[in-house]
Amino acid sequence: MPEPSTNVVEPVASPAPPKPEADPLTSSQWRSLLAFADAVIPDLAPKSTANAETSLPIPENEYSTALSTIQQYALRGSHEDLAKQYLAERPSNLPDFKETTWRQLALYVPEDPRKQLTTILSILEYVITRLGAFLLTGYATPFADQPIDIREQIIQSWFTARIATFRTLAKSLTMLCKRNWVTVSPTLQTILNFPRTPVHQSQGKSFPFEFIQFPTGDSVEMIETDVVIVGSGCGAGVAAKNIAEAGHKVIVVEQAYHWDAKHLPMTQQEASSHLFLNGASIIADDSNLSIAAGSVFGGGGTVNWSASLQTQGFVRREWAQTFGLPFFTSAEFQACLDSVCNRMGVSADHIEHNKANRTLMEGARKLGWAHKAVPQNTAGKTHYCGYCTLGCGSCEKQGPVVSFLPDAAKSGAKFIEGFECEEVLFEMRGGLKVAVGVKGTWTSRDEMGGVSGKRYKKAVVIKAKRVVVSGGTMQSPLLLKRSGLKNWNIGQNLRAHPVSFIAAVFPEEVRPWEGAILTSVVTEFENLDGKGHGVKLETTAMLPNTFIGFPVWKGGLDYKMLAPKLKHMIALISLARDVGSGTVYPDPKDGRARFKYVFDRADKEHIMEGLLANAKMCYVEGATEIMTVIPGVPVFKRNDPSTHPSSTTLAESDVDYDPGVNDPRFNAWLDQIKAKGLSDADVLFMSAHQMGTCRMGTSERNSVVGPKGKVWGTEGLYVCDASVFPSASGVNPMVTNMAIAEWISRGLAKELKRTEAEVGLGSKL
Repeated sequence: MPEPSTNVVEPVASPAPPKPEADPLTSSQWRSLLAFADAVIPDLAPKSTANAETSLPIPENEYSTALSTIQQYALRGSHEDLAKQYLAERPSNLPDFKETTWRQLALYVPEDPRKQLTTILSILEYVITRLGAFLLTGYATPFADQPIDIREQIIQSWFTARIATFRTLAKSLTMLCKRNWVTVSPTLQTILNFPRTPVHQSQGKSFPFEFIQFPTGDSVEMIETDVVIVGSGCGAGVAAKNIAEAGHKVIVVEQAYHWDAKHLPMTQQEASSHLFLNGASIIADDSNLSIAAGSVFGGGGTVNWSASLQTQGFVRREWAQTFGLPFFTSAEFQACLDSVCNRMGVSADHIEHNKANRTLMEGARKLGWAHKAVPQNTAGKTHYCGYCTLGCGSCEKQGPVVSFLPDAAKSGAKFIEGFECEEVLFEMRGGLKVAVGVKGTWTSRDEMGGVSGKRYKKAVVIKAKRVVVSGGTMQSPLLLKRSGLKNWNIGQNLRAHPVSFIAAVFPEEVRPWEGAILTSVVTEFENLDGKGHGVKLETTAMLPNTFIGFPVWKGGLDYKMLAPKLKHMIALISLARDVGSGTVYPDPKDGRARFKYVFDRADKEHIMEGLLANAKMCYVEGATEIMTVIPGVPVFKRNDPSTHPSSTTLAESDVDYDPGVNDPRFNAWLDQIKAKGLSDADVLFMSAHQMGTCRMGTSERNSVVGPKGKVWGTEGLYVCDASVFPSASGVNPMVTNMAIAEWISRGLAKELKRTEAEVGLGSKL
C-alpha cells in the first residue's frame, strides 16, 4: 500500500442548483413517507426508555450488543456517546434527508411513477381509504399513526408478500430511504471515519479548457464549424482529437459542465447532481434494473474506474460473422485498440491491489479459476484511489478530460458546456437528407462560476459540414428521434451488463474505499452457454452511498448494525454479458431518457452462477459473514454453527482435512440462494455499462448506422459512442468504445478532406 499523501487538499465546494420550488408531495404524503423512513432507519432505544411512537424499542441486552458491535467494527477508543447518537438517529430529524428526497422526487422521478408513489403514500395516510390502507398494511389506522414496531412489521410483510407488487414496492421505497439517509447521515460518516478525499492521492492540475460564452439577449447565436460533436465522453474525445488533428475545425458541445481538479472528488451529494445523468439512477419501467450513466464534461470517462480491457476474440468474431462486420476481426481494429490504449498509458504492471481485489485474485487462485489483473488507464502510475466515481482530482486517470480532449484543444478544437442539443438540422440536397448542423439551448454558469446561482439561457445554432452524435447509449437515440429520424431500430437493442453482488465482512479493518477500485477479473465463467455469454467476476466501488443502500433491509436494528460494518467489508459483482435486451425511449411528458429491460432467463442463471462463485471466493479468503441482495436469504455466519444447519456435519462425513468450500453448512446456505432465485420483484440489478441503442450493422433493416458509423438514410451524420455496439462487449466498454470511435472519426476526417478537395477542384474549374 502506498504511503498516505502529505498534500491532501480539501476540494472546492460545488453546490447543486436549487431544488424545484414546487413540492413533489403534499404535507400528508410527506408525513407517510417520513414515517416509512423512520421505520426503515429507526431511532433505536432500550425498552425501558423507548417512546414507541418515535423509537423502536429493543431489549436491554440487544441494545448493549448494538453498542458493542459499533465499537467493534467502527469506533476506536471510548465513543459511547457517538454510538448512542447513531442508534438514536432517524431520517425525519435530519433536514437534509427531506431536502435530498424532495430534490430526487422532483427532478429525477418521472411523472407517472411519481404519481404511483403519491397514490401509495396517500393510501397509507388517509383513514377515508380504509379498504386501501387495510390491503396495504393489514390495518385501517393510518400508517404514520402506528407505533414504529408495527410499521416495521408492515414493511417486513411486504417483502414476503405473495403479490409481486408489494415486494417491488418494499424494494423501491426502502432503497429510496436507505440511500438518501446514507448520503446525509452525520453520525454514520463520523463512525466510519470516512475521509472527505482519498488519503493516498494529491490534487493534480487540470488542462485549462476554454469554453465559448454567449451574451444575454433574445437573438439566436449562430456559429459555423466543420464538424460539431454532440457529447464529450469516451467516443467524443477520441473523435474530437482525430478530426481536429486532421486539420478540421471542431466544436464539442456538452449538456453538462466541466469540473476541474480543484472540485474533485466531489461529495456524494454533489456528484449525483453534477456528474451523472438523472441523479445517478435511471430505473427501468418494471423496477428491475437501475442504470448509472455519466453526464459531465468527459462523460463516463470522468467517473469510471480505470478498467481498460480490450474486446475479446469471441466478441469480435460474433460481430464480424453474425453481424456482417469484418472490420472487427481485422488488423485495423486491433491497431485502433492499441492506439487508444497507448495514448492513455494502459498497463497492469504498476497495479497494487486492495483487499477486495486481492480476495478476488487469491480466492480464484485457490479455487483453480482463470483470473487476471485488469489494465488501468493511469499512464503507468499506481493509482491507489477508490473515489473515481466522484471524479478524479489527482488527474492520474487518463479519461477524455486528461488525454483526448486536451489533444483536441491543442489542435484548435473549441468547446461549449451547458448546451442541450435539441435536434440535428437537415437540408434536402439532390434527394438526400444531409445533416447541416445542430440547434439547442445554452445555459450559462452563475456569476460565481458555478451552477447554483442565477443563470441565463441562449438559443444557439451551429452550422457544420458534419455532425457527430456522441451523447451515449441513453441519449444518442433520443437525439436522433427528436431530429425526425424514423428507423425502428433507434433505441432498440439496449445491452446493460446487469450486475448483482455478494458482500462479505472480514475480521480486519478493510477500509474498502481505499485503493484502486477494479484491478482484477475472474474469467472462468465468461462463456457459460458456449456462445460467449456468461459473467465476469469483478470488484466494485465501496463508498458509503454507492454500497450501503443496496444490501437487503430485514429490519431497523439489523440495518443499523450493518452500516458500521462497511469498514470491514468488500463486495464482488457478477456481471453478465447479456442475451436479454431493452428499449430506450423519451418520456412522453418531458423527454428524459426512459427504458424498459427484459431479462433473458439465461442471464439470471449466469448471474446466479457468478454470485455463488463470489461467495466461495469470500469463504476461502476467510470472510466471517457473507450476504446477498436477495430478500429471504439470511447472512451466512462462519462462526455461528446454529445458523444454516445442513443434513450432514463435518464429523459425520469423516472428513479429517479442511473441506474449504465443501463445508456442509456453507453449501446448505448456497442451496438457499439457488432456491430463492433472482426475481425481478425482489432484486434490483445494477448497470454501469450501456450499449447498443444505435447498433452498427449492414442495413437499415437491422441497425441504425453502417460499418463506418454513418446513420442510415442520411449524409453527414455519424454516431460515435457505445450505442453503436452490435451486442454487449462482455468487458468494461471504454476501450472498445474508443477504438470504434478511432475508426469512425479517422474515416470521417478523410472523407471530409476528400470532399473539400473535390469542392475546391470544382470551384477552380
